[in-house]
Amino acid sequence: MNEVAQAQQEVIEEFAFFDDWMDRYQYLIDMGRQLPELPAADRIEANKIKGCQSQVWFVVEPDGERLTFRAISDAAIVSGLIALLLRIYSGRRPADILATPPDFVAALGLESHLSPTRSNGLASMLKAIRGFAADALEAA
Repeated sequence: MNEVAQAQQEVIEEFAFFDDWMDRYQYLIDMGRQLPELPAADRIEANKIKGCQSQVWFVVEPDGERLTFRAISDAAIVSGLIALLLRIYSGRRPADILATPPDFVAALGLESHLSPTRSNGLASMLKAIRGFAADALEAA
C-alpha cells in the first residue's frame, strides 16, 4: 500500500468514530481552522482553483521526489476539505498520487453529504492535485 492509500485509510478510520454528519462537519471545520495562513502573495489568480464556488488557492511546491501543497479557502467547510486533501496528498510522490484513486470520497460519503457546489469544488481540487502530479512527472 502506498502512502496515499495509507493516508486515505487513516482518514476513513478517523471519520468512522463520528456517528452523525453534524459531528463530521464540525470536525472538518475544525481541521480547516488549523490550516496555516496562506500569504497574500500566494493568493493570486494563477493559484486559484477554477470550479469552486468559494475562493480556493492552491500552491504546489516540488520537494525532491515529492509534492508539497499549501492551500486555503474563504469558506469554513471548504477549508476543512482542503485540510483533508493536504493530509492525504501533501508530501507524496506524484506517481503515488496518480496511481491511487480518491476512494476516500465515497468511503466517507462526501458525495451524498456535501452540497452540489461543494462536491463540484472537491472534484475541481482533486483534478488540480492530479494535474500537478502529472505535470511533475512530465517535468522529471
